[in-house]
Amino acid sequence: MASWTPQPQGLEEILRTIHESTDMNITVQRSITQKLNSFTRIPEYIAYLAYILSSMTQEEDRIRTIAGYLLKNNSRLILQAPPPVADYVKSAVLQAFNDPSIMIRNAASQDIVAFLGVLEPRNWPECLQQLVNALDASDLDRQEAAFNALEKACEDYPRKMDVEISGTRPLDYMIPKFLMLSEHPSAKMRSHAVACLSYFVPINCQSLFVHIDNFIACLFKRASDDDPSVRRHVCQALVLLLAARPEKLMPEMTNVAEYMLYSTKDKNENVALEACEFWLTFAEDADLAPYLHPLLGKVAPVLLDCMVYGEDDLLWLEGDAEDAAVPDKESDIKPRHYGGKAHGLEREGAEPSAQPKPRIGAYGEETIDSDEEEDFDEYDDDFADEMSTEWNLRKCAAAALDVLAVRFSGDLLNVLLGPLKEKLWSQDWLQRESGILALGAMAEGCIEAIEPHLPTLIPYLINTLNDPKPLVRSITCWTLGRYASWCTQPLSDEHKRLYFIPTMEGLLRMVLDNNKRVQEAGCSAFATLEEDAGPELAPYLEPVLRNLVFAFEKYQHKNMLILYDAVGTLADAVGRALANPTYVDILMPPLTGRWAKLKDDDEDLIPLLECLASVTIAMGQAFLPYAGPVFERCNHIIHQALLQYQQFQQNPDLDEPGGSFLVVALDLLSGLTQGLGMALEPFITGSNPNMLSLLTFCLKHPQAPVRQSAYALVGDMAMGCFVLLRPHMPGIMQELIQQLDPEPKFEFISASNNAAWSVGEVALRYGRDDPEFQQWVGPLISRLIPILLHPKAPRSLHENAAVSIGRIGLMHPVLVAPHLPEFAQAWCQALYEIRDNDEKDSAFRGLCTLVQTNPAGIAKASVVSLLWFCNSIIRWNQPSPELNNMFTSLLQGFKQHDEAGWAAQMASFPPVIRDRLTTRYGV
Repeated sequence: MASWTPQPQGLEEILRTIHESTDMNITVQRSITQKLNSFTRIPEYIAYLAYILSSMTQEEDRIRTIAGYLLKNNSRLILQAPPPVADYVKSAVLQAFNDPSIMIRNAASQDIVAFLGVLEPRNWPECLQQLVNALDASDLDRQEAAFNALEKACEDYPRKMDVEISGTRPLDYMIPKFLMLSEHPSAKMRSHAVACLSYFVPINCQSLFVHIDNFIACLFKRASDDDPSVRRHVCQALVLLLAARPEKLMPEMTNVAEYMLYSTKDKNENVALEACEFWLTFAEDADLAPYLHPLLGKVAPVLLDCMVYGEDDLLWLEGDAEDAAVPDKESDIKPRHYGGKAHGLEREGAEPSAQPKPRIGAYGEETIDSDEEEDFDEYDDDFADEMSTEWNLRKCAAAALDVLAVRFSGDLLNVLLGPLKEKLWSQDWLQRESGILALGAMAEGCIEAIEPHLPTLIPYLINTLNDPKPLVRSITCWTLGRYASWCTQPLSDEHKRLYFIPTMEGLLRMVLDNNKRVQEAGCSAFATLEEDAGPELAPYLEPVLRNLVFAFEKYQHKNMLILYDAVGTLADAVGRALANPTYVDILMPPLTGRWAKLKDDDEDLIPLLECLASVTIAMGQAFLPYAGPVFERCNHIIHQALLQYQQFQQNPDLDEPGGSFLVVALDLLSGLTQGLGMALEPFITGSNPNMLSLLTFCLKHPQAPVRQSAYALVGDMAMGCFVLLRPHMPGIMQELIQQLDPEPKFEFISASNNAAWSVGEVALRYGRDDPEFQQWVGPLISRLIPILLHPKAPRSLHENAAVSIGRIGLMHPVLVAPHLPEFAQAWCQALYEIRDNDEKDSAFRGLCTLVQTNPAGIAKASVVSLLWFCNSIIRWNQPSPELNNMFTSLLQGFKQHDEAGWAAQMASFPPVIRDRLTTRYGV
């Protein structure tokens, strides 16, 4: 053992804290957590934990195991530990790995995997050596324990294992060893061997690929293994090979496909799920489509059969309950991540830029917002609660069908038409439910092929909303949501009468269902319908609002969050139609009622504020009677959140406060500004602390989402009530200029976008040649041009920078025009695909003004610049009369200035540009 010994006093304190941690009282737990966190500042803390785990045999195994888990959670501390501490910890966990107690061995095994990952095998080769040597132990338990730790290491950090240590590569020895152990009499050993080998496939490990043929032979040998765990790892390895080295499987594809089809129907769901992943991976790779296409007839019906709920699923789902009055458990409420406002422009031929909100997710089940940084512990106490939302065979099959539909469209439908009809009209509700799920899964890819059948299918689905089984009603809601864009097409009054109105009425009925899962699916699908229908919903607002308002009285906690989303989406969809006093009177009482019940630090306030931001924009001046309390509360929330963050900055031992409350309060102020404009004046001037002073602090906030929303508010205030913003502009501009970065970190992109956009809005509001704004033109242009020219700047940032350069140029042409040759071509390239709108119009008027001020700047910049300029002109569908006149006079001017030169340049342009210039502008 290394030469470190514990101090009795320190040991006693840590041991006592571990004993106290077994007390289940919440208050005790909280103080224990703080105490344990404070221990992490003691350099020897991990050595004490390792000592308790390995040497305190007089303690209960449970106490020693807790020390082992704390050691794992604090494994990174070994990097800063003094050498004697680090050496002791390493030898102690290896000692504990041989403890007589299985609990201690398991805890030590997790510690070894954690420390080997943190230190990396090249810095702890003796550990790797000990594990590999233990594979030859005479005792099977020791063999399996060592292989278990190795498998976890290979899974968690295969690249760290694939290294050279003292001139040799351990994997050159380990891979052949694993291949040999795949023949071991113990199923656990065989399973570990195949698993370890498979984890080196995705990283292109050469030590494995020199044995690739032996590896594939080993997989075929193990394919019929009696043990399901071995077969699962065989399927997993084949999936990974298909993704990394498909050329190795293609010669054997007939056999592999037969085996995978057989395995997809395996009685063991883990094997079936792993095999089903094979089809999902296969479908996702467009290059493999020619190999997959001939297999469609066999694969698609098998996937369809995998989508039927299993008996285990039904046990977890408790699907038949009329549970609308049963309060939700707190564990049912998943954390939501609120993103904040981002300013973007829509491109021609692209879908509208607003990202659809994630609602009911993969295949009719609720979405879990995944936080990339979250570690999901596989030993989760909430396992039962998660079952209905975790990845399973049904979802994998539906996802595979979804991708196959996108890849093969009508060909897939031809294969499935018969089996689908059979399921949809089956007497067995489970078969019907799976058919409806399949129909929804195929919606995106097969829409053209399915469209002729929709006049039959949509009424069938609407009728199925009456099914006595809640699980059938909920999946039907999801599938109707997937076809909402077809139902809402304003094709004819008859289409509206037969499909749109019945779908809307059916989903509204489901919003008020007596089963919570159906409510959730109905409300989510209705929100999708709202997005697709847009203003088409306006004539039906009264019944829609009455239904949604009734849901406020009926819903439990979790579905209330989805209801806020549905109300906010409705407001976005119908816009100013919501300002009708009747609608205001229906909607505002329940919203203000909820608002009054929630405290300022209640997480449920976040989705309510988000919803209100949409409502205020839609209602406009009609919201004024409610604006005072809303404004004051937002101001108060912002003030408190800034104070809280200031406390954290002064005492970093505190947890960093999240920014969601700040972000959503700023966004609601943006909504109020857009809806009410100058009517906000009394609230802003009377605010205490002053709202605009708080805004200036938000612009400097370390958290990017807060700055992002603050810049959006600056832009919205410039548009809606610039008079009130103007006195604070010197402080604001200083921050705005600093935020303009040509290569922002990924998490800063949206903040930079909003800063770039708001600068242009502010420039317009100052007006032509304003002396105060002139001081900022140089610094702004010197930041915006590098953004525009930077090859790695995100496209959205290029676009916002170009618009703002154009707008600043429109107001200050003399100062900006000399820079025209630097940016003219990049500017036209950034904006030529953007859809016609007012922002683009003002930006192009700016560019034309710059060209008028400095004609040589574009004509002499290069022929290519002029080509791009002309291309961006002809891409306009309907320029405003003012802009069109500018285009005409500029082009005529170029032509008159040098007719021969112009003719030569025109001759070099592509025909489409030449023709349009001649037709529209006579040049």
